[in-house]
Amino acid sequence: MTRVSPTGPRPLARGIALAGGLAVTAALLAAPSPALAQAPGTWWDASDPRIGLGAGWTDAETAISNMELISTTPRPAGFFDPENVGNLGLANSDLAFQGNLVFVGNFAGWNAYDISDPANPRLRTSVLCPGGQGDLSVYRNLLFMSVEAANGRIDCGTQGAPGPVNPERFRGIRVFDISDLDNPVQVAAVQTCRGSHTHTLLEDLSDPDHIYVYNSGAAGVRSPEELDGCIGTVPEEDPDASALFRIEVIKVPLASPQDAHIASQPRLFADRQSGDIAGLWPGGDHGEGTQRSAMTNHCHDITIYPELGLAAGACSGNGILLDISDPVNPVRIDEVVDTNFAYWHSATFNNDGTTIIFTDEWGGGTSPRCREQDLPEWGANAFFRVVDGRMQHVGYYKLPVPQTETENCVAHNGSLVPVPGRDIKVQAWYQGGVSIFDFTDPTNPFEIAYFDRGPIFEDRLATGGQWSTYWYNGLIIGSEIARGLDVLRLTPSEHLTQNEIDAANLVSWDEFNPQHQPRVEWPAHPAVARAYTDQLVRSGAISGDQRQMLFQVIDRFEAGGADRATAVETFARRRTCWWMEPPWHRDRTRCACGAWPRPCVPWPARSRTRSRTRTSGRTSARTSARTSARQLA
Repeated sequence: MTRVSPTGPRPLARGIALAGGLAVTAALLAAPSPALAQAPGTWWDASDPRIGLGAGWTDAETAISNMELISTTPRPAGFFDPENVGNLGLANSDLAFQGNLVFVGNFAGWNAYDISDPANPRLRTSVLCPGGQGDLSVYRNLLFMSVEAANGRIDCGTQGAPGPVNPERFRGIRVFDISDLDNPVQVAAVQTCRGSHTHTLLEDLSDPDHIYVYNSGAAGVRSPEELDGCIGTVPEEDPDASALFRIEVIKVPLASPQDAHIASQPRLFADRQSGDIAGLWPGGDHGEGTQRSAMTNHCHDITIYPELGLAAGACSGNGILLDISDPVNPVRIDEVVDTNFAYWHSATFNNDGTTIIFTDEWGGGTSPRCREQDLPEWGANAFFRVVDGRMQHVGYYKLPVPQTETENCVAHNGSLVPVPGRDIKVQAWYQGGVSIFDFTDPTNPFEIAYFDRGPIFEDRLATGGQWSTYWYNGLIIGSEIARGLDVLRLTPSEHLTQNEIDAANLVSWDEFNPQHQPRVEWPAHPAVARAYTDQLVRSGAISGDQRQMLFQVIDRFEAGGADRATAVETFARRRTCWWMEPPWHRDRTRCACGAWPRPCVPWPARSRTRSRTRTSGRTSARTSARTSARQLA
């Protein structure tokens, strides 16, 4: 059974664009309309269709809004246990993308699917290679895999590695050659003291012969009898010998990946004055009524933004900002704590790098943390603006509907949806499903689409739900822990028009590793201009009639030939009427629109009383219009 419902408040959109040769320029000024009515004392809408969904492993009830589910592909043989559906040793984990392939990590290995036909993903290859948690990244002909569990073996064997010390045990980064995808070969296995919980790939443009891996180990330190140099304490006489309070930077020669090795072990958490390697959050609560935050002795996830030379580290008890201009020697430039965060888990930049989202994996991902009684600031996203290299907290977002005691739920992995002019993220919430939200104004984020299933079991907790959900080349791809691979697609709504979806779909990547965040750049295309125009209408900056006039211009521009030059000239004149003349000018007949297929319509009469924000916005719009007019001249 599927329930369908619209969601959420209207957005505070923004947009200044030059697209398809047309500068559709304005400040989008209207504040969001009120959220759906909620019962007093609650943080959710009691009529939300996600409440009360029926349970089931493969036949749970679903609720979906402003998306469509295209396909669900169950895990293949060897990667699930029908007698123990929630077996974490067979759980799907993170995703990586290349061309038409999606690589699905699993605690028991990995699978690759061809999604050329999204309605019928085709399994290309399966590799049984236990060790958890199986997070993946792909680069050219190489696939990288994180391994941290004690059952991992160097030879990928399934028999495990028993005992406290075992020379066959493997914990670290595996490297597979996938040149022949039907016959992948492990070509390197870099051992680390704490294994690899997650990792991040980084290219150095000055060193095209290597790829670098930032490794985040979160498990206990293994015995030095098993791997030399692994010390799980901080020796007073030699603190730098400790395997705690660091990450590993692994250098991989592309011509000989078998020679991959640890190039450095940066002390990212050191005190700047004393040099104490344990210089950040020591663990514990922040006072009465606050959350207990983990000690900062490792990072869980590091997301890099190479275009900016920055990385955001979600590092157990802190969020940190890194300068990665020297890939082998990253430098911490800022750090933050949050009294509502238990465990800093992952990070996402907005496209211009001015906002960072950090997630809190309160309860470790296997606990129900989206219940009615759970605070909406706990187990949530926190938004930080980046100002002069410093992070400033501005808001929170949590799945806006409660889940049950039998559903593990907390903030988890996601990525940007590349709609021009807006900051939108799609995110996994385990058994809370998929939530897509707008954070263009990070002080007032709101949901615009969702997909959710009922619990696996009605009467007991079994680990399941969306581990990761990412936008990739027009699709929403989800790694469902217990149910397989989900493929979804956005549908138009009051919160997102078809033009905005079309503009997002112009973005296409040959490879995508979500912890390696690329800058999104939209081509000069009429779809982008139409998307911005829709945002102007949604914000109230222009009328529906004005939208139609703009679309006529865009259509003529798209037609090419003589119509293109005429369209640009007409648009520039018309824009002068709309945006360069103050709408509150005494002489409302002053409107030099020039030739136009319809009579000139001056800006409608409005009250002279306006907020500081709206006045400032109009001024910005006029300034941008003048700039755009010069570009079109």
